[in-house]
Amino acid sequence: MILLVLLASVLIAMVTIFQYREEAEDYHRERLERKEANIRKHLDWVLEETTFALDTDQIPLIYKDAIYDIKKIHGLEIFLYDLDGNLLKSSQARIVKDPSHQKMPFGVLDTLRASPDKQYVVEFEENGQEYQSSYTYLTDLSFKPLAIINLPYIEDDGFINKELKESLTRLGITYFFMLLIAIALAYFLSKYITRSLNTVSQKITETRLNKRNKRIEIKGSTEEISTLVNAYNSMIDELENSAAQLAASEREAAWREMAKQVAHEIKNPLTPMRLTVQSFQRKFDAEDPNIEAKIAEYSNTLIQQIDTMSSIASAFSSYADMPAQKDETLDVVKITKLSLDIFNESYIYFFAEKEEIIAKLDRTQLIRIVTNLVKNSIHAIAQKAPDTPTIEVNVFKKKNASVCITVSDNGTGIPEENKDKIFEPKFTTKSSGMGLGLAMVKNIVETYKGEITFTSEENKGATFTVCFPIQH
Repeated sequence: MILLVLLASVLIAMVTIFQYREEAEDYHRERLERKEANIRKHLDWVLEETTFALDTDQIPLIYKDAIYDIKKIHGLEIFLYDLDGNLLKSSQARIVKDPSHQKMPFGVLDTLRASPDKQYVVEFEENGQEYQSSYTYLTDLSFKPLAIINLPYIEDDGFINKELKESLTRLGITYFFMLLIAIALAYFLSKYITRSLNTVSQKITETRLNKRNKRIEIKGSTEEISTLVNAYNSMIDELENSAAQLAASEREAAWREMAKQVAHEIKNPLTPMRLTVQSFQRKFDAEDPNIEAKIAEYSNTLIQQIDTMSSIASAFSSYADMPAQKDETLDVVKITKLSLDIFNESYIYFFAEKEEIIAKLDRTQLIRIVTNLVKNSIHAIAQKAPDTPTIEVNVFKKKNASVCITVSDNGTGIPEENKDKIFEPKFTTKSSGMGLGLAMVKNIVETYKGEITFTSEENKGATFTVCFPIQH
């Protein structure tokens, strides 16, 4: 809109200038023609009233004094030339003859003779001033050529240029205000149009597969915007249906996998239990003097397998139980240090940036996070068996108002192919593990809107970092 107004103003200004120039040319041509016709009539009247013979040689005598009166009346200089182009008489009163007018300009006489209407107008510029010079024949009463009349006419465009300047000024002011109005209209129209588009754009940007998306409700929008909104709302409805179906399918698949995993893990201790019972049945002898020792051995084996089944059930129960956030104000440094007291390994070192860092966390869940990470580090060191095994646990506070715990070791590290799967349930590199420890830790951390990351280099160790926002 603004560009069209600017373009229109430029085009109209160009057309106005062109129009004024055309009018100026027409004005000067018509004015010269009127002047020429009036002077011709005046010259003819002098011829009619003269007592001299109507001859070319008598022209200076015929118009001796009359030519000055004609000049004064019509306001134009008059030059009379003979038929060969030599000056006979002029209205310029000079003591010394002007050599520039003693002879007609070269080529004018030939052009005049060849002209069908016996008239020729020359345009030229002199000292920055534009002129028109008209040449025509002066004839007697029987239309016999007596002389050639030359009328130099000054094209004075001062008045026209002044009018043009005033007109352009008015146009400029008018289009300036029109431009302001166009800017205001463009601003409000664009706001009206883009407001709906911004709403649609924002909703599309906020659309997620893992959350419930809201429909767009826009009133008083254009037909095109309404079509776009309806298309978006239809997409959201389909997305919600697909998400619900996908969630149900994922839950069903998760329960199937969980059932398979539980069955698999329970079968592992059931096999040695069955073999132990069968062996006890075959070898039982009440008269055997070592019967009590054998019964104790069989009982210990069964108790170990039962404990294994109990730990399996506890692990799955802990993973399935979503930790609820509790507003328990505690000292993270103290609780982390307390979590390490259950370990007997001498190579576990604890460091804290401050003696006390207060935050709102669940005490049990924090202990569970630390113990799981330290257990993984102990396992990684046991696999590598370095000369100087080291596990470092650090607690510090970050500038973005969060408390962080890092657990570093110099164990086997995490192979590159396992880094993407390290937090997945059921993934484990242990020979006797269920792969739920890190998945459970990640679950707890994300419940508290925290973050868990790790860095690792194979055969050199790994560092796990857990950060929680501090809530006082």
